[in-house]
Amino acid sequence: MSVIALDVGGTHIKGAVVQDGRLVDSAQWHTRAGRDPDAVIETVLGCADELVTRALRHGGGPAAAGVVVPGLVDEEAGTAVLAANLGWRDTPVRRWLAEHLDLPVAFGHDVRAGGIAESRLGAGRDCRNFAFVPVGTGIAAALVIDGRPFPGDHGFAGEFGHLVVRPGGDRCACGNRGCLETVASAAAVARRYAGASGETGVSAKDVLRRAQEGDGPAVQVRDEAVDALADGLAALTVLLDFERIVIGGGLAEAGEPFLNPLRTAVAERLTFRAAPRLVAAELGHRAGSLGAALLAQDLLDGGGR
Repeated sequence: MSVIALDVGGTHIKGAVVQDGRLVDSAQWHTRAGRDPDAVIETVLGCADELVTRALRHGGGPAAAGVVVPGLVDEEAGTAVLAANLGWRDTPVRRWLAEHLDLPVAFGHDVRAGGIAESRLGAGRDCRNFAFVPVGTGIAAALVIDGRPFPGDHGFAGEFGHLVVRPGGDRCACGNRGCLETVASAAAVARRYAGASGETGVSAKDVLRRAQEGDGPAVQVRDEAVDALADGLAALTVLLDFERIVIGGGLAEAGEPFLNPLRTAVAERLTFRAAPRLVAAELGHRAGSLGAALLAQDLLDGGGR
């Protein structure tokens, strides 16, 4: 029995075919966000069709589908309440996909789905309580409590990137100033390096590499990002007492040159208690799509539609 899964992002849509709990196929497409919101939905439906075809090649059509999206979501209603990068507002993603495929569809938040995947298959699989914090274009957190991601009363828990760590700082897309995303996200690192160096087109990963090589503006931008992220992670630890924090996303792929100074900075802020273990995520960019597949499998196991 197979399921198909879609992780819809502002830049890419990642797809997976999972058969009997094993990843048998995967694909990636350009989202081409910025078009009419309905056009983005049509792209998602087309990607789902391709995954169905891929599943058939592996021995049978899927029994269910899972789809996860960024932003604010209503998981019970299956609705993308606000996914600004996709142009979606109150978009009934689950209903449209279920009607298109004539399949049961599980729907969720991309980061919380990534937390599910890391909990069962990755860096959190032996830990009942931890935070999964992907640091990529944006920053968010999945708060995994007793093995399950905590959505909050309104489904909006984990908007970690909009914790204000630099009051009065740069304007954030959310409308506030000094949010963590404005300093420590990959987008912010690239933007701040361009401002400090005058050189455009340098990725966040390249900024971290240049910092390792002693490039002055890169060191400054990296250290500011690490400090801001450490402030946020220390606050998260004081509030929720997680023993482990799993760092994912593009910046975490830089490995120990990024994680080691982050560990040190977090420990310095926790003067009265031990710091949590900071570990790299194990599933990389596949976490969201694998989490969506797990949601689809859970839907089948529970007998729901």
